[in-house]
Amino acid sequence: MRLNKAILSLLVFTLIANLTYGQGREDVFYASHIDPIKSIQIYPNPATEFLNVKLEAPHARQVKLTCLSILGSAIELETEVVDEFEIRIRVKDLTSGYYFISVQDEKLKSKSTYKFLKR
Repeated sequence: MRLNKAILSLLVFTLIANLTYGQGREDVFYASHIDPIKSIQIYPNPATEFLNVKLEAPHARQVKLTCLSILGSAIELETEVVDEFEIRIRVKDLTSGYYFISVQDEKLKSKSTYKFLKR
């Protein structure tokens, strides 16, 4: 069992080491859903206190956000709907490291996962 966890941790570390992240406010992580019309912005990345999720379409009240640790454990975080297009997530209490935000829209049946760094 310990060997499996060690191998999983090594694989995840290798994956993260090969990925890059934004270096400052001007760098915004853009990603597209399977639906090419819709895109999401996750910023600032790296984050210190808050992480903003900006949606192209006004679905902020309809999406479900899940924060996951690098090992896949779900983490409960405080969220605030800023407006129809934006959600603010409080990440201040997270320890430094990489995390994932899963954005799921049941109505559109779309789901995407984004990586961010908490400093």
